[in-house]
Amino acid sequence: MKASLPRTLVDFMAQALAMEREAVARYTEFADTMEVHNNQEVAALFRTMAHYESKHVEQILAQMGWASDPPPPEDGFGWPDLEGPETVPIDEVHYLMQPWHALQLALAAEQRAEAFFGRLAQMATSEPVRLAALEMQDEEREHVELVRAWLKKVPEPDKDWANDPDPPHYTD
Repeated sequence: MKASLPRTLVDFMAQALAMEREAVARYTEFADTMEVHNNQEVAALFRTMAHYESKHVEQILAQMGWASDPPPPEDGFGWPDLEGPETVPIDEVHYLMQPWHALQLALAAEQRAEAFFGRLAQMATSEPVRLAALEMQDEEREHVELVRAWLKKVPEPDKDWANDPDPPHYTD
């Protein structure tokens, strides 16, 4: 991890809140993009994921009694990369992707979040942080199972899924 570990429950929950907010923003951005490309089924799936993540935001705010987000720590949140572990990389989305692809992205994000909280629990220097990290890890594990169940309901795409007989043309 790049930055120091959260030492207090407040620091940890601020970190968890920031991670959930990033996930909401990215899933919403993906949903908007899919709507622009008239890919309504995947847009709806991304909106559902954003909704689940926004529930985590509400839960953290209520649990901590916060009316607004606390300021980020000076040394950052300790993400392994530039963005939070639950944030799907922007370059992973294709305008012709199918629900199976979107669910694969969501599965990977939830697995990263589960592993992240597991590492925090192992490395925690205080019991309240360790317990909160374990709780968050359990919640992310539930999301992993939810996404896996959804994956069983959607067909895997054909090999030529990205072929577009009428691709978009960009002009400057």
